[in-house]
Amino acid sequence: MLLALCLIATGVLLRQADRIWFFSGRPHAADAARLIALQRNRANNWTPTLLMTGQWIQITGYWLLAGHGLLGAACAATGVAVQFRHLQETSHHAVHGVLARTRRANLVLAEAGAHLPLGLVPVAVRQRRHVRDHHPNATLTTDPNLAELAAAGLRPGISRSRFALALLHPLTLGGAWATVSGLVAGLRPHPIRCAAISVVSATAYLAGGWAGVVAGFLVPRLLLYPLLAWWSLLVEHTWWDPEHRTGTPAEVEAGRCMRLYPHSRALTALAAVTWLPYGDLHHYAHSAHPGLRWDYLPALERHLPAPHFTPAALFAGQTSVIRRHRAALT
Repeated sequence: MLLALCLIATGVLLRQADRIWFFSGRPHAADAARLIALQRNRANNWTPTLLMTGQWIQITGYWLLAGHGLLGAACAATGVAVQFRHLQETSHHAVHGVLARTRRANLVLAEAGAHLPLGLVPVAVRQRRHVRDHHPNATLTTDPNLAELAAAGLRPGISRSRFALALLHPLTLGGAWATVSGLVAGLRPHPIRCAAISVVSATAYLAGGWAGVVAGFLVPRLLLYPLLAWWSLLVEHTWWDPEHRTGTPAEVEAGRCMRLYPHSRALTALAAVTWLPYGDLHHYAHSAHPGLRWDYLPALERHLPAPHFTPAALFAGQTSVIRRHRAALT
């Protein structure tokens, strides 16, 4: 137990090197040009490497924890799922070329640190889908994310019960099958990707036995992490009722993005360390300037006008994300 907690703490501390390095000289609010200049000045390859290494050290600690009874297994499943979300978002910034200093470092860190061990699609495929297909077409019929939402049943005219089920789509039989089949399809033609998954599974077993494999890898990878990623997708845009605007990128994105928890520091902090990490909570600022690293998105957000929808909650309340989505679809 003590070793598990020490590894988790070590991972957390190691990740702070990247945060501290990019915090230097960061203004409270500034325009994109000033922030990009600061970002270029601070860009490097070693702190992102420490960041992703720290995340895997944390995961190893959770694998050790999984072998310590039911409570340890539950903590491991939750903690690993959160770390998988963190890996997804750090690799997301690598896809945009802003995680590390060089293009090669971004590619290697994303593949070796996230895509290979999690069985995700090759980085080049994700880059094409996300940078080329999604960003310019967010909320439009050609947006692949909108097609993903529709495949889960989120279409105009959806019933109340089907809508409630769609909110938990990755936990449903159809959603879990889609996750597993997508994972298998991505691994089948790639021996290296199969080997990477095997290495991760074997390491989880060595650290925590079968509890490490089941609670520390299978449950987070197939159920909990997809659920966190699904909820993050739901809060990125007003998918079915955007305000189509023209003008600067910020003006366009203000009409189709949202900003969750705009007035709650506690909920903002909780989301940032769990299901909306590394700037995902600031998706509006990211959409306006995709070439900006997560460290500078809060400062940019304070400089920009607010988006047209700033919900105080995900599920509850008159202005919650879910209530708006439900109204738009019906």
